Amino acid sequence: MLENPRTTNKPASADAPGVYVSVDELLGLRHLSRDLTLSTRKRSQALLEGSVRTRYRGRGMEFSEVRPYQPGDDIRTIDWRVTARVQAPYTKLFQEERERPIFVMVDQRSPMFFGSQSCFKSVFAARVATVIAWIANNNSDRIGALVFGDHRQGDIRAKRSKHAVLDLLHQLVEFNRELAGPVPAKSGTSLFEMLTETSRIARPGSLVILLSDFHDFDTHCREPLSQLAKRSDVMALHVYDSLERQLPQAGQLTVSDGIDRLTLNLATLARQFQSAFDQHQTDLRQNCNNTGVQYVHAPVNQSLETFVRDLFSPRRKTRHGGRS
Repeated sequence: MLENPRTTNKPASADAPGVYVSVDELLGLRHLSRDLTLSTRKRSQALLEGSVRTRYRGRGMEFSEVRPYQPGDDIRTIDWRVTARVQAPYTKLFQEERERPIFVMVDQRSPMFFGSQSCFKSVFAARVATVIAWIANNNSDRIGALVFGDHRQGDIRAKRSKHAVLDLLHQLVEFNRELAGPVPAKSGTSLFEMLTETSRIARPGSLVILLSDFHDFDTHCREPLSQLAKRSDVMALHVYDSLERQLPQAGQLTVSDGIDRLTLNLATLARQFQSAFDQHQTDLRQNCNNTGVQYVHAPVNQSLETFVRDLFSPRRKTRHGGRS
């Protein structure tokens, strides 16, 4: 199990694998973005020209279908071959191309500073956000972000440039290295505030990807989540560690806050612990479904490459939303 620097009474190295991220590590993740796309189940409703297919029909670059001519249609789109064949006027429709900015909200608050096997939740979230930024850069999409710490936030306005990606990487490293323990900060930034701020800053029609453990998701968060989903396509990536869902089934567990220690009997606690997590996950998923948000569970004890390719491959069969 990865040790918490607070419980070992010695600072963790900034280069400790799985505990903190570095700029070099995040730069090295660019290769994972090859051949991936940030498409979603819903079509974008952005009103900017670009390279994303939308439900809007217009004089774009790609032919869509032919239908009977209706009064008011542009006569320049009449399909004369079909018209001559069926002896009735038919018109062509085209799939219009639109731009869809990509916006990432990354949780780097203290409860994310936890991990039991491969890496901390804060590290996994930073890595996934980085791959998303590289995918956006490869597809010439504008990428923007909000990175949240316990008491402050980093704001990266959406831009179509490699500089925007590099800015995000530096922000992720800066916030990530400020973490020192998993105990929630008193009067710190709440998820409600994070969702409200994201809804305020993300442009309508954006693809908004939320990366968090959602540990403080409650009824107050429903409204800003719903408002965000009305204006944008939203994916909620629920980042969690396997130990947060299921404790060892037998024996004893010793826990510590760095000062005091407590030994727990796991026979009954394990069942209650898993039940509480499953209920929280079910509530989060149901609220996502009710507001039109795509829920994706993202346990950190898995291969990053497998996760991003399963989620963002053009040939994927998405199954994250249904697994637990």
